[in-house]
Amino acid sequence: MAAMKPRTGDGPLEVVKEGRGIVLRMPLEGGGRLVVEMKPDEVLALGEAIDNCDGLKK
Repeated sequence: MAAMKPRTGDGPLEVVKEGRGIVLRMPLEGGGRLVVEMKPDEVLALGEAIDNCDGLKK
């Protein structure tokens, strides 16, 4: 049976290096956080996609 962990606060947006990967923890509207582990090249591609997104102030 899986351990039941109490839900802690949503917490801030954070990006940390863990082992060989980079972990993004993003708070979600309505509670909880989205947790995604990526390779460094995927992080760079995501950053580039965000930079090229229409509607962002530069």
